[in-house]
Order: sequence, then structure tokens, then C-alpha cells
Amino acid sequence: MKITFLGTGTSQGIPVIGSDHPVCLSNDPKDKRLRTSALIEWDNKKIAIDCGPDFRMQMINANCDKLDAIFFTHEHNDHVSGLDDIRPFYFKHGDIPIYACKRVISALKKRFDYIFKSKGNIPGTPKVSVNLIDKDFKFHNKEIKVLNAFHGKLPIIGFRIDNLAYFTDVKTIPETEFHKLKSLDVLVINALRIKEHYSHLSLNDALAIIDRLNPKKAYLTHISHKLGFHKDVQSKLPKNVSLAYDGLVVDGF
Repeated sequence: MKITFLGTGTSQGIPVIGSDHPVCLSNDPKDKRLRTSALIEWDNKKIAIDCGPDFRMQMINANCDKLDAIFFTHEHNDHVSGLDDIRPFYFKHGDIPIYACKRVISALKKRFDYIFKSKGNIPGTPKVSVNLIDKDFKFHNKEIKVLNAFHGKLPIIGFRIDNLAYFTDVKTIPETEFHKLKSLDVLVINALRIKEHYSHLSLNDALAIIDRLNPKKAYLTHISHKLGFHKDVQSKLPKNVSLAYDGLVVDGF
């Protein structure tokens, strides 16, 4: 299995427009972050988790030539607004399967009504096949475990595929979910900044969860400029924890 971090930034990305914060002015490419998304690959299958406003450029950067499905964590703009950019994949391969909970599908239908219309479509409109998920499901030869969490008060989902677990925009994980997170090779989880936040894990919050789960390796994503310079933060992390960065590829697990 392989994961490519397509984007590791928050809803504003880094650099933030017009900001003179030192991290936004950094020349280190690891301090430049598109909106959070990831590409998961196994057995010639390619699955995107979320597709935000940078999705087109992320697919180009990853040299992605097909897309077998999109798994959605929740409906916020920085995780869904690139849905129209699936058009090249649709033109080549037909309807793109999407997987999300009922609430997220309803939000997508409202926002991208033209994609979901059954009649009177504008030529060139992409099409999707809808898969509602509220529990574990099968995708080809893999069992996908649905991981329930909360983004502030908003219920969202993460995914476990084999020994990879992926979360973003989490503030709390219910106790009932921790049994699904044993014996992980790779844990991806968000860490917004140093200071506490009402709807996102802080760095210390994320490290506490990582310490509890003890994965072989953990990667932090959905990072804001307020976390600090990549190299400075990385130098202070435990040995099994790394800051993810755009374009990072983790393979062979």
C-alpha cells in the first residue's frame, strides 16, 4: 500500500494570502501547503480522500492518470470544492464512485446539483456513482473501516484500510472507536497548531492520541502556519512521528 500526501494545509493553505507571518514567507518547500487531501494506492487502485480547491493541481503534481473512487470525510469547502475537477477522469473512465455519509451526499447534491442531475445535463458535466456509508464497507478486495470522530460538534469520518488509519479535521475521537485503531503501521492525524483550538486537535492533543495508539509511524497533517516552521517542529517530535508535507510518499506497508 502507498499513500501520497497531496496537500497538508488548512482551509487557507500556506502561505495565507497577504500574510507576513514568517512561515508564510518561508523559502522551504515543506512550509508550502495545499489544502488537505491524500491518494491511497494498492493493487492498481487509486483512491482520493477528499477533493478540495487545489485538487486539479494535486492530481497533476501526483501524475495521477485515473481515479477509482473518492472517500469523503466531511462536507467543508476545503474538502469538497474540487469535485468538478474529476471531469478528465470521467471522460476517460466513466462515472466516478464517491463514498460519503448521507449528510455529506446531501451537501454535495446541493452544491453540485448539475453533477447529480439525471436529465438535462450540460455536455461535459462529470458524473458520479453514489455510495452511502455509515458503517464498514467493502471496496474491491479491501474492507474499509469507517472511523467516527468529531470536528468540534460536527460528526465526521476517518478510514482504516489494512493497517493505515487516516483522520483529518478531528477534535475528538469517541472511546468506542479506539478498539478499531490497534496495531497500526501508519496513522495519519491532524495537528493544527500549538495553541488549543475548539474544533481541531492541537499538536499536544495529536501527540497524546499517537502515544495512546502507538503506531509504528504517525504523520501529522492539516497544518496551519501557526504550528511553526517544518524543520523546527520536526526536530522536536518523537522518533515515530513526522510532519507530513505536500508530495510526501509513504510506501511498502
